[in-house]
Amino acid sequence: MLSRLRTYASFVRFSHSVFALPFALIGALLAARDRPVGWDRMLWIVVAMLTARSAAMGFNRLVDARLDALNPRTAGREIPRGEISPRAARLFVAVCSVVFIYAAYRLGPVCFVLSPVALAIVFWYSCAKRYTSYTQAFLGLAMAVAPVGGWLAAGGGWGPEPFLLGLAIGSWVAGFDVLYACQDLPFDRAHGLRSIPEKFGVRHALAMSRGLHVFTIASLAALYWVVPLGRLYLPGVAIIAVLLAYEQSLVSEDDLSQVKRAFDLNGYVGILYLLITAASIYVP
Repeated sequence: MLSRLRTYASFVRFSHSVFALPFALIGALLAARDRPVGWDRMLWIVVAMLTARSAAMGFNRLVDARLDALNPRTAGREIPRGEISPRAARLFVAVCSVVFIYAAYRLGPVCFVLSPVALAIVFWYSCAKRYTSYTQAFLGLAMAVAPVGGWLAAGGGWGPEPFLLGLAIGSWVAGFDVLYACQDLPFDRAHGLRSIPEKFGVRHALAMSRGLHVFTIASLAALYWVVPLGRLYLPGVAIIAVLLAYEQSLVSEDDLSQVKRAFDLNGYVGILYLLITAASIYVP
C-alpha cells in the first residue's frame, strides 16, 4: 500500500505542490485580514489545491504518455514504464477532479461555480504545446489561478491583492518553465512540439525567462504598497530576488547541464514567500 502511494505521489510529482499551494494560502491569509478564516476552511483550501494540481498532473501524464515514452529524459515515468496503466491514470484524474469540485462546493457558491473553469485552465496547459509556442505562458496562467482561488475561498472581496499575487506566481512559474523547456529543444523540434525556446532559440528564451523573473519581483514588491505589511516584507522579497538571480546564473546558452538544479531551487521560493508574508501580516 505504501509503495503504491509513493508511486502515485511520484506520478503527480507531489513535492512540486510547493509551487502553487503557498500562493493559495497567501491569498487566503491576505483575505483573512478583514474576515477571520477558520481552520476547517483552510483545510478545504489545501484539499482543493492538492486535488486540482494532482488532476492536472495526471491529465498531463496521460496526454503525453506516447511522447514521454519517446523522450529519453521522460521514458522512466510511471505510464511509459508500466507502473500505472492509462485506465488507472484516467480513474485517478476523475477522482481528483470530483474531490476538487466537492472541496470548491464546501468553500462557497462562487468557488463551486468557477471550479470547472479552473479545471479547464489547468488541463489546457497539457495540450498547449501542440497548438501554441507560448506553452509556458499558459502554465503561468494555470498557476495564477491559485492565489485568486485562495482569496475567493477565504471570502475576499474586490481588491488588487490576488491579481498582484497571480502576476507574481504566473511570471515566476513561466520563467522557470522556460529554463526547463530549453533542455528538450531538440526533441520538441523533432516531434513538432511548440515552446518559447523552440520559437525563439535558447539565447532569447533565457533573456525572456530573466525578464519574467524581474517582473515577478516587481509584482511581489508592489504588494507592499497596496497592503499594510510589516517591515520584514521587503527584505524578504530581496532574499527571493537573490535566489532567483542565482537560479538564472546556473543556466547559459552554452551550458544547460544545471537546468535541473536551477529548477529545484524554486521549491524554496514558494515556502519562503509564505513564511515572509505570514510573518509580515502577523508579527507586530
